[in-house]
Amino acid sequence: MSQIDQDDIRAAVGSGLLSEAQAASLTALAHSRRNAREKLSPGDEPFELFRGFNEIFIVIGLIILATGWGAVTGLSVANNLGGVLEKATMWSIIGAMILWVLSEYFIRRRRMVAPAIALSILWTINASIGMTAEFSQVFMLIQNDYSSLVLPMALTTAAIGLFWLRFRVPFAMALMALGVFAIALMIAAQQVGSPSGFSDLFLFSASGPFAWVTLLVGLGVFAAAMMFDLSDPHRVTRRSAQAFWLHVVAAPALVNTIALSLLERETSQAHMALLAVLLAFAVVAIVIDRRSFLIAAIGYIVTLAATVFDGEGAAMTILLLGLFLVLLGAFWARIRAWLMAPLAHVLPVNRLPPAH
Repeated sequence: MSQIDQDDIRAAVGSGLLSEAQAASLTALAHSRRNAREKLSPGDEPFELFRGFNEIFIVIGLIILATGWGAVTGLSVANNLGGVLEKATMWSIIGAMILWVLSEYFIRRRRMVAPAIALSILWTINASIGMTAEFSQVFMLIQNDYSSLVLPMALTTAAIGLFWLRFRVPFAMALMALGVFAIALMIAAQQVGSPSGFSDLFLFSASGPFAWVTLLVGLGVFAAAMMFDLSDPHRVTRRSAQAFWLHVVAAPALVNTIALSLLERETSQAHMALLAVLLAFAVVAIVIDRRSFLIAAIGYIVTLAATVFDGEGAAMTILLLGLFLVLLGAFWARIRAWLMAPLAHVLPVNRLPPAH
């Protein structure tokens, strides 16, 4: 099939087939698709952390700037302990103004990727400090009572949402999802007490509803990711990148909660059930064409299995997971094309990435 070039678009405008606005939109879409796909093989998944070493250079500068800012503001508060919380709030407001100006330049004007991620993180840290200083109860925190942190965390998440609405940084979606996750866990901790360890967040056998909270939040984040994915099946807009980061948050919440609870039983039946669960998640990842979903999930399983569980069972599980990933990655496109054929009459394949 012959390609339509710029002269064809001009001719279409001249003949009245397209309006100038439609022609401009079509040209922008073509450029966006070419930039997103020009170095990718068919069926590959776009991913970008930085566009050049200058972005890394700027990120290093932002980190040093933030470190110096923290040191200066910390010394200012330490040298005059009167009104510590008020000063922390004041410095946080000033920091927010500086970060906003930097974001306007590096994100809105320069369209930089790595600085956008760094500024999102710095914005989150600054908002968290300011909201905690303004709205938390210090005397409760001293007594290891963190119930007063729910409101600051909610406001911090709202601040990240404001940042995202202005700058549309995909990574900010992951920060918002983590904020929702933290709020849900804090609310659960108010009801039944704090979890005794990190593993309680994923084990159904642990005391408290934390594993269920993790699973439900993971399902919600996955649903949000799919909304972005289904609206951009060809992966050419920022919606695809936003879905990517949401999948990175959703995958460990979903998979680890089930997988680690099965690993804890250490029985052959549980291991077979774990294999079935991983295969099911692999099928989902292949259908939606998201390697990030599967890699994040299995990566967390490997890390947590090695941390929480000891012995040959964990070692064998890690070995099999590695073999499974290598084979799946080698034949991903073929497996997906084979799998999508019978699902064409069941799923809205026109809203999913095309199989190659």
